[in-house]
Amino acid sequence: MNSVQKTMYIPLYGKAYVSRKGILLRDPKAEEIWAAAGFPLKGKSKSKWLAYYMGMRSGVFDSWAAEKMDADPTAVVLHIGCGLDSRCLRVGTRGHCWYDLDFPDVISERKRYFGETPEYNMLCADIRDASWLSQIPRGNAIVILEGVSMYLTSEELTRTLAQLTGHFASVRLLMDCYTEFAAKASRVKNPINDVGVTQVYGLDDPRKLERSGLRFLREHTMTPDDLIEQLQGMEKRMFKRLFAGSFAKKMYRLYEYRTD
Repeated sequence: MNSVQKTMYIPLYGKAYVSRKGILLRDPKAEEIWAAAGFPLKGKSKSKWLAYYMGMRSGVFDSWAAEKMDADPTAVVLHIGCGLDSRCLRVGTRGHCWYDLDFPDVISERKRYFGETPEYNMLCADIRDASWLSQIPRGNAIVILEGVSMYLTSEELTRTLAQLTGHFASVRLLMDCYTEFAAKASRVKNPINDVGVTQVYGLDDPRKLERSGLRFLREHTMTPDDLIEQLQGMEKRMFKRLFAGSFAKKMYRLYEYRTD
């Protein structure tokens, strides 16, 4: 498993951490997997502040996915770069065909903890190679692209999104991105450095990806007030300063796109 794939353990730790504390996210599967497969993290990757942020980010993606699934009961759900995330359990398939995608080594590890069903499937895929789409029925798609875009160049990301819009009748997509400033800063100071990743990419203008056939719809917050309110006292105040203020927005953004 390469260094990029090892980054999946950082959000896994965060979700297990907040789930054990009983705040932000209920994720017993993350607790189970971390207890069985987690390895010692160092530096900022094991920070409680980052764990809170990972929990909140996942909660926002969960809520968005559930809303879109309820609005379109015929759409397939694609969680691209799923890692060891248990969103399929937290949200539930709700009668949809749900596909979790990641590199072969990741899916091999994932299959130790998750089983496939008629509605839930795991696919080995490098999303930069469009051949995996032949395994997915055409129609409408709800696409979760969490913790992925920063590992793709602008050209790779645009081409990947264009492959999605070319395959499906309609696409609804939520994607987190580093800013260009964050990508530069990440070369020297980022939790992912602790697992060996030093090269990432940023995006400042969300409309730049409209060349793919997607239309930028809106920006979301990754730190909603109702989730921040679950923190207590000094932790709440510190989190707001570190992760919910103007500096955080200069680093990390959450964009929603659609095709129609």
